[in-house]
Amino acid sequence: MPIRDILLPEFDQEMAGARKTLERVPEEKFTWKPHEKSGSMGWLAGHIADIPQWAVLAVRQDSFDMSPGGAQHEPSPVPSSRAELLEKFDSNVAAARAAIAAVEDQALSQNWSLLANGQPILTMPRLAVLRNFVLNHLVHHRAQLGVYLRLNDIPVPALYGPSADETGN
Repeated sequence: MPIRDILLPEFDQEMAGARKTLERVPEEKFTWKPHEKSGSMGWLAGHIADIPQWAVLAVRQDSFDMSPGGAQHEPSPVPSSRAELLEKFDSNVAAARAAIAAVEDQALSQNWSLLANGQPILTMPRLAVLRNFVLNHLVHHRAQLGVYLRLNDIPVPALYGPSADETGN
């Protein structure tokens, strides 16, 4: 069985959970932050929407330079609405899923590098990039967003089992 066939069900599950969480983010809370050092709820939700596109970079390129020529990395703009947020997420998920569905095992074992101004920051097999920098990274930030929702009395969705909000506890 190709590795992609093992990876895709997990990808689908995590993306479905991420979408359920993003659907709960109210536009009127996009600027809310739990702390001055924290990103806003809109920024965090936008970052989660961006993460799936990294799968496309990891599968279709040998590396990604986040500051080519020493240029400062510019984060994506915060979405202006929930509709824009979900559209971006859905588009990135579809592209990522297509890239993963087409990748061969041999390519997944080849190294991929994250660069800064042409210098490697890290190098690891593509499969590790998909697991660590796409799936695990998304789950990490989705959990952060769950805390943001909780702190704003917005029901947290059930993801790996029931949530207190969906069981009435």
